[in-house]
Amino acid sequence: MHRFLGADGARDPYTPFVGCCAATVEHYDLDLDYDVEDNGLEARATLSCRALHDTDRIELDLTELAVTDVRFGTGGLGGLLGGRRVRADHRGSRLVLTLPRVVAAGEAFTLTVAYEGYPESLDGPWGEIGWAELDDGVLVAGQPTGSSTWFPCVDHPSHKATYRVAVHADADYEVVVHGELESVVERDGERHWVYTSRVPLPPYLATVQIGPYERHELSGSRVPQYLVCSRKRRKKAEKTFAEQGRMIEVFNDWFGPYPFPSYTVVVVDESLEDPFECYACSVFGKNQLGTDWEEQRLVAHELAHQWFGNSLVLSAWQDIWLNEGFASYAEWIWSEASGDRPARWHAEKAHRTLSKMRQDLVIGDPGQVRLFDDVVYVRGALTVHAIRETVGEDAFRTLLRGWATANRDGWVSTAGFREHLRGFVPRDRWAEVDGLLDTWLLRRELPALP
Repeated sequence: MHRFLGADGARDPYTPFVGCCAATVEHYDLDLDYDVEDNGLEARATLSCRALHDTDRIELDLTELAVTDVRFGTGGLGGLLGGRRVRADHRGSRLVLTLPRVVAAGEAFTLTVAYEGYPESLDGPWGEIGWAELDDGVLVAGQPTGSSTWFPCVDHPSHKATYRVAVHADADYEVVVHGELESVVERDGERHWVYTSRVPLPPYLATVQIGPYERHELSGSRVPQYLVCSRKRRKKAEKTFAEQGRMIEVFNDWFGPYPFPSYTVVVVDESLEDPFECYACSVFGKNQLGTDWEEQRLVAHELAHQWFGNSLVLSAWQDIWLNEGFASYAEWIWSEASGDRPARWHAEKAHRTLSKMRQDLVIGDPGQVRLFDDVVYVRGALTVHAIRETVGEDAFRTLLRGWATANRDGWVSTAGFREHLRGFVPRDRWAEVDGLLDTWLLRRELPALP
């Protein structure tokens, strides 16, 4: 699945160093053989592709790992024993492939890439992202362009695909991959894990988590929930996520049915600056466990991303407020539903905080470096609350649920949200709601709360 960023298929100006305009990947089949002790990876990736225009040149994102063989196939051919060899030029994070012939627009073909090495995280404008070796295991945080640290891909949210991922690792370790667990087989001191995800997702939501963990089932919701953590973290983690089942049910009412078959939370044995979400999964640090509001709002926030960011995927990174603003507002929705402070209280507190800060960020176009600035999160939530105050309570709930359900498993944009919002006010108020969005999203000065 693919959505062009523009009529010419140009790359995202926020991440111009990634992506591919010549083809999209519709399915990734990954086979990973990982040695936890030395962080060594031997892997094979078979990419089921489709040409977007006539071309004999494909660019993929793959950071540092050494490519040992690439094959091209059509009609189901491919793999290292079949298909035609491809000339590969691998420099830094760009893998440029010259195909043995031109593929026509719309034509399906496969690329099978064998690669190996010692994966590392990327250090860039957003800190360290991608594959991170822990003291005892692995953490993968792909957002926004870290997936290339562990598999060849078209690393932009406008390209979505299904996945099958097989991981071979020491039997002492639990492996969590995005998607549903299909099988686990143990032999010769190793476990062989297979996960599949049939809902197309962008590469940044793909993940691998490996550690000396145990897997436990949580209760409280019709949605299957799993907690993956070390034995020493279990008791505190179970208390931290005790209300998560209720959160799911509350968000089901507000946003429509939970969009995936299950939900897993992983707690690593190290401290993290922030927890993060992946497809049907969120990852927390040991320092983010607790039952106080500060920890519980993080639980709500990452859960809400399963709707806003994971089911509803951005067409372009410029519209990041649609992910972070709605997930941040979900914290306030949970606060209300749990009998704590109402959303209005949180909004007024957040507004006071922002009013004391320098007004120098346009959250509707925050720029590459400030993509994940705290102001995007907080002012994004205030934008949602301003809409609530403007359209009224009943219309707001219908608007929010309609936005999440109408765009389930699709792409979203600010322009699309503007059209959606117009549907909840009379035509003679379109200028009013357009002005509201412009004031909150496209100007630096902080507006007053309605």
